[in-house]
Amino acid sequence: MTENATTTMIAVPLSNADRCDRCGAAAKIRATLAGGGELLFCRHHYNGHEAPLAEAGARISE
Repeated sequence: MTENATTTMIAVPLSNADRCDRCGAAAKIRATLAGGGELLFCRHHYNGHEAPLAEAGARISE
């Protein structure tokens, strides 16, 4: 018999220590990928990657 497991993701607010994965500036956006993992972006780099992230089903939090 298998049990159904539910995973709840808790949104952790970005801190001043969080940096953009692209350039190292202060991160303003967290993109949680549908397949797992996350990417952090400054506003500038998020604007450039917004459409592909949406197409990939990423969950965005500010």
